[in-house]
Amino acid sequence: MAYLMGIDVATSGVKTIIITPDGTIVGEAFRTYPTSTPNPGWVEQEPRDWWRSTAASIREALEKAAIRPQDIAGIGLSGQMHGATFVDAAGEPLRPCLIWADTRTGPQCERLEKLFGHEKLVELTCNPALASFTATKIMWVQEHQPEIFAATHKVLLPKDFVRFRLTGVYATELSDASGTSLLDVRHRRWSAPVLEGLGIPASMMPEVYESSFVSGRVSAAAAAETGLAAGTPVVGGAGDVAAGAVGSGATRSGIVTLIMGSGGVVFAGT
Repeated sequence: MAYLMGIDVATSGVKTIIITPDGTIVGEAFRTYPTSTPNPGWVEQEPRDWWRSTAASIREALEKAAIRPQDIAGIGLSGQMHGATFVDAAGEPLRPCLIWADTRTGPQCERLEKLFGHEKLVELTCNPALASFTATKIMWVQEHQPEIFAATHKVLLPKDFVRFRLTGVYATELSDASGTSLLDVRHRRWSAPVLEGLGIPASMMPEVYESSFVSGRVSAAAAAETGLAAGTPVVGGAGDVAAGAVGSGATRSGIVTLIMGSGGVVFAGT
Protein backbone atom coordinates (compact mmCIF):
# COMPACT_ATOMS: atom_id res chain seq x y z
CA MET A 1 0.00 0.00 0.00
CA ALA A 2 1.13 3.55 -0.73
CA TYR A 3 0.95 6.12 2.05
CA LEU A 4 1.06 9.92 2.17
CA MET A 5 2.91 12.10 4.68
CA GLY A 6 1.86 15.54 5.84
CA ILE A 7 4.18 17.91 7.71
CA ASP A 8 2.82 21.05 9.39
CA VAL A 9 5.49 23.53 10.53
CA ALA A 10 3.23 25.43 12.91
CA THR A 11 3.94 28.20 15.42
CA SER A 12 4.22 26.09 18.55
CA GLY A 13 5.70 23.00 16.97
CA VAL A 14 5.74 20.63 14.00
CA LYS A 15 3.34 17.75 13.45
CA THR A 16 3.93 14.89 11.04
CA ILE A 17 1.20 12.44 10.05
CA ILE A 18 1.13 9.40 7.78
CA ILE A 19 -2.19 8.44 6.20
CA THR A 20 -3.61 5.79 3.92
CA PRO A 21 -5.24 6.84 0.63
CA ASP A 22 -8.65 6.95 2.39
CA GLY A 23 -7.34 9.33 5.07
CA THR A 24 -6.80 6.90 7.94
CA ILE A 25 -3.94 8.06 10.19
CA VAL A 26 -1.43 5.27 10.80
CA GLY A 27 1.39 7.28 12.35
CA GLU A 28 1.82 10.74 13.85
CA ALA A 29 4.28 12.72 15.95
CA PHE A 30 4.64 16.23 17.37
CA ARG A 31 7.74 18.16 18.39
CA THR A 32 7.86 21.64 19.89
CA TYR A 33 10.40 24.43 19.45
CA PRO A 34 10.97 27.69 21.34
CA THR A 35 9.85 31.19 20.43
CA SER A 36 11.92 34.25 21.35
CA THR A 37 10.52 37.71 22.18
CA PRO A 38 13.67 39.83 22.68
CA ASN A 39 11.76 43.14 22.58
CA PRO A 40 8.11 44.21 22.76
CA GLY A 41 6.44 43.29 19.47
CA TRP A 42 9.39 41.16 18.33
CA VAL A 43 8.65 37.45 17.81
CA GLU A 44 11.35 35.20 16.37
CA GLN A 45 12.17 31.52 15.90
CA GLU A 46 15.33 29.69 14.89
CA PRO A 47 14.92 27.94 11.52
CA ARG A 48 17.34 25.19 12.56
CA ASP A 49 14.92 24.33 15.37
CA TRP A 50 12.19 23.74 12.79
CA TRP A 51 14.37 21.30 10.93
CA ARG A 52 15.59 19.40 13.99
CA SER A 53 12.03 19.00 15.22
CA THR A 54 10.78 18.03 11.76
CA ALA A 55 13.43 15.35 11.32
CA ALA A 56 12.64 13.90 14.76
CA SER A 57 8.88 13.92 14.14
CA ILE A 58 9.32 12.18 10.78
CA ARG A 59 11.36 9.40 12.36
CA GLU A 60 8.80 8.92 15.14
CA ALA A 61 5.84 8.90 12.75
CA LEU A 62 7.55 6.31 10.54
CA GLU A 63 8.29 4.16 13.58
CA LYS A 64 4.68 4.33 14.79
CA ALA A 65 3.31 3.55 11.34
CA ALA A 66 5.63 0.52 11.07
CA ILE A 67 5.94 0.89 7.31
CA ARG A 68 8.85 0.99 4.92
CA PRO A 69 10.09 4.49 4.02
CA GLN A 70 9.75 3.66 0.34
CA ASP A 71 6.01 3.13 0.90
CA ILE A 72 5.59 6.90 1.32
CA ALA A 73 4.32 7.95 -2.12
CA GLY A 74 4.56 11.68 -1.49
CA ILE A 75 4.96 14.41 1.11
CA GLY A 76 2.93 17.59 1.51
CA LEU A 77 4.03 20.61 3.54
CA SER A 78 1.96 23.18 5.39
CA GLY A 79 3.00 25.70 8.00
CA GLN A 80 2.78 29.07 9.65
CA MET A 81 2.62 31.79 7.02
CA HIS A 82 4.29 35.18 6.41
CA GLY A 83 7.60 34.68 8.28
CA ALA A 84 10.83 35.94 6.69
CA THR A 85 13.76 33.50 6.81
CA PHE A 86 17.02 34.91 5.44
CA VAL A 87 19.54 32.32 4.21
CA ASP A 88 22.99 32.60 2.66
CA ALA A 89 24.28 30.90 -0.49
CA ALA A 90 24.73 27.64 1.42
CA GLY A 91 21.15 27.76 2.68
CA GLU A 92 22.20 28.55 6.25
CA PRO A 93 20.06 31.00 8.25
CA LEU A 94 21.61 34.42 8.70
CA ARG A 95 19.39 35.44 11.62
CA PRO A 96 16.30 34.17 13.44
CA CYS A 97 13.09 34.22 11.42
CA LEU A 98 10.73 37.14 11.97
CA ILE A 99 7.54 35.08 12.22
CA TRP A 100 3.98 36.17 11.45
CA ALA A 101 3.31 37.35 15.03
CA ASP A 102 6.16 39.89 14.89
CA THR A 103 4.67 43.41 14.77
CA ARG A 104 7.78 45.62 14.78
CA THR A 105 7.21 46.75 11.19
CA GLY A 106 4.59 49.48 11.63
CA PRO A 107 6.87 52.16 10.10
CA GLN A 108 7.62 49.88 7.15
CA CYS A 109 3.88 49.38 6.57
CA GLU A 110 3.43 53.14 6.38
CA ARG A 111 6.33 53.46 3.96
CA LEU A 112 5.04 50.65 1.74
CA GLU A 113 1.57 52.22 1.54
CA LYS A 114 3.09 55.63 0.83
CA LEU A 115 5.40 54.24 -1.85
CA PHE A 116 2.62 52.67 -3.94
CA GLY A 117 -0.59 54.11 -2.53
CA HIS A 118 -3.18 51.88 -0.87
CA GLU A 119 -5.29 51.23 -3.96
CA LYS A 120 -2.31 50.52 -6.22
CA LEU A 121 -0.74 48.14 -3.69
CA VAL A 122 -3.99 46.19 -3.42
CA GLU A 123 -4.25 46.18 -7.22
CA LEU A 124 -0.72 44.77 -7.49
CA THR A 125 -0.80 42.21 -4.66
CA CYS A 126 -4.47 41.85 -3.60
CA ASN A 127 -3.37 42.85 -0.09
CA PRO A 128 -2.79 46.03 1.91
CA ALA A 129 0.45 46.57 3.82
CA LEU A 130 0.31 44.44 6.98
CA ALA A 131 2.88 44.11 9.77
CA SER A 132 2.45 40.34 9.79
CA PHE A 133 3.26 39.97 6.08
CA THR A 134 6.69 39.19 4.68
CA ALA A 135 7.43 42.32 2.64
CA THR A 136 7.60 44.68 5.61
CA LYS A 137 9.82 42.23 7.49
CA ILE A 138 12.28 42.26 4.60
CA MET A 139 12.13 46.05 4.60
CA TRP A 140 12.96 46.10 8.34
CA VAL A 141 16.06 43.96 7.78
CA GLN A 142 17.07 46.16 4.82
CA GLU A 143 16.92 49.22 7.07
CA HIS A 144 18.20 47.90 10.39
CA GLN A 145 20.48 45.00 9.43
CA PRO A 146 21.82 45.88 5.96
CA GLU A 147 24.72 43.48 6.38
CA ILE A 148 22.22 40.62 6.72
CA PHE A 149 20.29 41.74 3.65
CA ALA A 150 23.50 42.06 1.63
CA ALA A 151 24.48 38.48 2.53
CA THR A 152 21.02 37.06 1.75
CA HIS A 153 20.74 34.56 -1.09
CA LYS A 154 17.06 33.69 -0.60
CA VAL A 155 14.16 34.75 1.60
CA LEU A 156 12.05 31.72 2.52
CA LEU A 157 8.75 31.22 4.29
CA PRO A 158 8.97 28.87 7.30
CA LYS A 159 7.69 25.67 5.68
CA ASP A 160 9.88 26.39 2.66
CA PHE A 161 13.02 26.37 4.77
CA VAL A 162 12.01 22.84 5.78
CA ARG A 163 11.36 22.12 2.09
CA PHE A 164 14.90 23.25 1.30
CA ARG A 165 16.34 21.00 3.99
CA LEU A 166 14.29 18.09 2.66
CA THR A 167 15.04 18.57 -1.03
CA GLY A 168 17.82 21.11 -1.56
CA VAL A 169 15.35 23.14 -3.66
CA TYR A 170 14.38 26.76 -3.03
CA ALA A 171 10.64 26.82 -3.71
CA THR A 172 7.29 27.98 -2.38
CA GLU A 173 3.68 27.69 -3.52
CA LEU A 174 0.94 30.14 -4.33
CA SER A 175 -1.07 30.20 -1.11
CA ASP A 176 1.91 31.03 1.09
CA ALA A 177 3.40 33.40 -1.49
CA SER A 178 0.09 35.30 -1.62
CA GLY A 179 0.61 36.30 2.02
CA THR A 180 3.88 38.13 1.40
CA SER A 181 2.64 41.39 -0.20
CA LEU A 182 5.14 40.53 -2.94
CA LEU A 183 3.05 38.27 -5.19
CA ASP A 184 1.09 39.34 -8.24
CA VAL A 185 -1.80 37.11 -7.22
CA ARG A 186 -3.80 37.56 -10.42
CA HIS A 187 -0.91 36.46 -12.63
CA ARG A 188 0.51 33.94 -10.11
CA ARG A 189 4.06 35.29 -10.11
CA TRP A 190 6.23 37.62 -8.04
CA SER A 191 5.31 41.27 -8.60
CA ALA A 192 8.14 42.93 -10.51
CA PRO A 193 6.92 46.47 -9.67
CA VAL A 194 6.80 45.77 -5.94
CA LEU A 195 10.16 44.00 -5.84
CA GLU A 196 11.79 46.78 -7.86
CA GLY A 197 10.16 49.48 -5.76
CA LEU A 198 11.49 47.92 -2.56
CA GLY A 199 14.94 47.13 -3.92
CA ILE A 200 14.50 43.38 -3.48
CA PRO A 201 16.24 41.37 -6.25
CA ALA A 202 13.86 38.95 -7.96
CA SER A 203 16.58 36.31 -7.61
CA MET A 204 16.16 36.52 -3.83
CA MET A 205 12.68 34.98 -4.07
CA PRO A 206 12.12 31.22 -4.47
CA GLU A 207 10.38 29.67 -7.46
CA VAL A 208 6.58 29.54 -7.08
CA TYR A 209 4.71 26.27 -7.67
CA GLU A 210 1.06 25.26 -7.69
CA SER A 211 0.19 23.51 -4.43
CA SER A 212 -0.23 20.09 -6.04
CA PHE A 213 2.94 20.22 -8.16
CA VAL A 214 6.09 18.34 -7.21
CA SER A 215 8.63 20.95 -6.08
CA GLY A 216 11.51 18.57 -5.37
CA ARG A 217 12.47 15.17 -4.01
CA VAL A 218 13.97 14.06 -0.72
CA SER A 219 17.75 14.33 -0.93
CA ALA A 220 20.20 11.68 0.22
CA ALA A 221 21.30 13.95 3.07
CA ALA A 222 17.72 14.50 4.25
CA ALA A 223 16.99 10.79 3.94
CA ALA A 224 19.88 10.06 6.30
CA GLU A 225 18.54 12.56 8.86
CA THR A 226 14.86 11.62 8.68
CA GLY A 227 14.66 7.96 7.73
CA LEU A 228 12.74 8.81 4.56
CA ALA A 229 13.60 7.24 1.22
CA ALA A 230 15.72 9.40 -1.06
CA GLY A 231 13.76 10.49 -4.11
CA THR A 232 10.37 10.71 -2.38
CA PRO A 233 8.34 13.51 -4.06
CA VAL A 234 7.60 16.67 -2.07
CA VAL A 235 4.69 18.73 -3.40
CA GLY A 236 4.09 22.45 -3.00
CA GLY A 237 1.59 22.12 -0.18
CA ALA A 238 -0.07 25.19 1.34
CA GLY A 239 0.04 27.74 4.10
CA ASP A 240 -1.63 26.36 7.21
CA VAL A 241 -4.78 28.47 7.24
CA ALA A 242 -5.11 28.23 3.46
CA ALA A 243 -5.05 24.44 3.74
CA GLY A 244 -7.62 24.60 6.54
CA ALA A 245 -9.89 26.82 4.47
CA VAL A 246 -9.80 24.42 1.52
CA GLY A 247 -10.32 21.42 3.79
CA SER A 248 -13.36 23.00 5.43
CA GLY A 249 -14.98 23.95 2.13
CA ALA A 250 -14.51 27.71 2.32
CA THR A 251 -13.78 27.80 -1.41
CA ARG A 252 -17.55 27.78 -2.06
CA SER A 253 -19.77 30.84 -1.89
CA GLY A 254 -21.71 31.09 1.36
CA ILE A 255 -19.25 29.02 3.43
CA VAL A 256 -17.56 30.83 6.32
CA THR A 257 -14.76 29.18 8.28
CA LEU A 258 -13.14 30.30 11.55
CA ILE A 259 -9.68 28.86 12.17
CA MET A 260 -8.30 29.28 15.69
CA GLY A 261 -4.74 28.36 16.60
CA SER A 262 -1.85 30.53 17.70
CA GLY A 263 -3.73 33.16 15.70
CA GLY A 264 -7.28 33.44 14.40
CA VAL A 265 -8.47 33.79 10.79
CA VAL A 266 -11.94 34.00 9.22
CA PHE A 267 -12.41 32.80 5.62
CA ALA A 268 -15.52 33.45 3.55
CA GLY A 269 -16.08 32.04 0.08
CA THR A 270 -17.27 34.66 -2.41
